[in-house]
Amino acid sequence: MALGPLVGSIDQGTSSTRFLVFNAKTAELLSHHQVEIEQKFPEEGWVEQDPKEILKSVHECVERTCEKLQQLKIDITNIKAIGVTNQRETTVVWDKTTGEPLYNAIVWLDLRTQSTVERLLKRIPGQNKAFFKFRTGLPLSTYFSAVKLRWLLDNVEEIKQAVDDGRAMFGTIDSWLIWSLTGGKNGGVHCTDVTNASRTLLFNIQSLEWDPELCQFFDIPMEILPKVRSSSEVYGLMKSGALTGVPISGCLGDQSAALVGQMCFQDGQAKNTYGTGCFLLCNTGQKSVFSEHGLLTTIAYKLGRDKPVCYALEGSVAIAGAVVRWLRDNLGIIKTSQEVEKLAAEAGTSYGCYFVPAFSGLYAPYWEPSARGIICGLTQFTNKNHIAFAALEAVCFQTREILDAMNKDCGIPLNQLQVDGGMTNNKVLMQLQSDILCIPVVKPSMPETTALGAAMAAGAAEGVGIWSLNPGDVTSVTRERFEPQINPEESGFRYARWKKAVMKSMGWETSEAPSNGDTSIFCSQPLGFFIMSCVIMLIGAKYVSGTGK
Repeated sequence: MALGPLVGSIDQGTSSTRFLVFNAKTAELLSHHQVEIEQKFPEEGWVEQDPKEILKSVHECVERTCEKLQQLKIDITNIKAIGVTNQRETTVVWDKTTGEPLYNAIVWLDLRTQSTVERLLKRIPGQNKAFFKFRTGLPLSTYFSAVKLRWLLDNVEEIKQAVDDGRAMFGTIDSWLIWSLTGGKNGGVHCTDVTNASRTLLFNIQSLEWDPELCQFFDIPMEILPKVRSSSEVYGLMKSGALTGVPISGCLGDQSAALVGQMCFQDGQAKNTYGTGCFLLCNTGQKSVFSEHGLLTTIAYKLGRDKPVCYALEGSVAIAGAVVRWLRDNLGIIKTSQEVEKLAAEAGTSYGCYFVPAFSGLYAPYWEPSARGIICGLTQFTNKNHIAFAALEAVCFQTREILDAMNKDCGIPLNQLQVDGGMTNNKVLMQLQSDILCIPVVKPSMPETTALGAAMAAGAAEGVGIWSLNPGDVTSVTRERFEPQINPEESGFRYARWKKAVMKSMGWETSEAPSNGDTSIFCSQPLGFFIMSCVIMLIGAKYVSGTGK
């Protein structure tokens, strides 16, 4: 089948890996393959993945997609470029002489570095989490790669030794994949792009270089860091498999890729991606805008070595699609992710039940690592349908919190929200989102905008030049529109109740001494136990004698 030039896209997410192939002239998705990735939880708050499993899943997705294309009589030699988009912040360290990871990848959601953050904060004047904001756009948080890398250097002997021996390489998932796919220990290219580098807390988003003072603060040796490149240029060639010799020429962190895929190239254009987490980005053009309301300043893209860098304001929610996976894997109230829509539709309401899925603390706009998940407002009438509805509603409320913050920072409220990501297939969720925001929600008919953005960057690269980034040159994408169906007063009431629940979720994890009302530690001591026993006996005696109230 003659289709003209094609572009492949490796989309390596937190929950799964996919390889998708697009027509460069029409942006039509021709075929794809997906493999779910195992998440490991070795201790409370720890989230890991096997880098070798991730790499194997990429190879499998590429090979299977090529087989599907051949079954469709599509010539895979028409694939002229490959883009990479990835879960950001997830941290890998590997041995460049053996090609082997030296530890599991520490996933962006992981919370083990809270003590590392607290230790680092003590070295900052006033323990100000935003101290590095004007260099990095980011607060000091467990979320970003530098603290994960610091933990690895402090706690994994093999990594310390590899650094001392000059064998260690650090990277986010894009770096690990590009290095491995372009030859690995036999000449692999060790690089990243500006969007992924801007999520490490080591990269200066003004100078567009690794910052020596930040590396010194975190005590990170600069020689283990990848070379930073633009988001659209040839990095190297595939060295194995069905696409050997095809250039890898695009690289964008997943949220930047979705911004490009939604063609949000103008100042003020925004999109929200619903994946494992939920991420709202607003393009601020060539000016870095710093939030006063808990949002991040991040690099949106740099689409060519000689092209200008563009920035974005970002609101990050840790748990979105992950709450559905939790209902499936942890509670077992659904067997497949698709069932949550059916249960929520049957309920039609949460019946006063509110779910705050702060499994990894709260991200924007709070940046509160002490928060933990709660479900409140339960009655004997509450059933799994109401909990399913409350879980979807939680995703929408979190998005409203971010949108409120973004409207305050930008000064011009969004009049509609462009959305993408796997969860947007859930029509109940999309209608809920419109109801809670009180503005229309607009979804493209082809929701794979993250993969599409990486394909666009790869196809537009110098030396490839088969994809135009001018929106008018690509067949227009049809869109589905969801309009608000409840009045703003009801939306406001539900949102206020949600905010009340959020306040109750905070402060669950703390290293401080217990308050006077906390008897758990008091009672663990012998004297405390004796005194509490006496009090309980006295109270019991009052009730037996009829004097208790």
